[in-house]
Amino acid sequence: MPIIKSAIKRVRQAAKRRSHNLQVKRAIHQDIRRLNDAVAAGDTKQVPEALRQAISEIDRAVKKGTIHRNTAARRKSQLTKRANTVVTPTKAKGAAKPKTKAAAKPAAKKAVAKPATKKSR
Repeated sequence: MPIIKSAIKRVRQAAKRRSHNLQVKRAIHQDIRRLNDAVAAGDTKQVPEALRQAISEIDRAVKKGTIHRNTAARRKSQLTKRANTVVTPTKAKGAAKPKTKAAAKPAAKKAVAKPATKKSR
């Protein structure tokens, strides 16, 4: 245990901040769990609402400085991907996909030759 007044205060502040950060993180985990349960159940009505709440909670944590913004972006991206598996089903397995990158691109326009110009010295 520290003896110096400023160190004692820092210990108190750290404990309070840790407690608050843990509450915020628990709220995020609860919302993520709610979303995961809705996705597992395949509930198309509950998934968008759960996703909206989870993203809102994550953004609130970033604003408070509890989690880093890149961590938040990564989590929101993962949650959105997971939610989209239920809300918008993927294409059928037998759907035709282009074999190469060239086949996926539209035909390029042909270049028109420009007349050569003389350079003056």
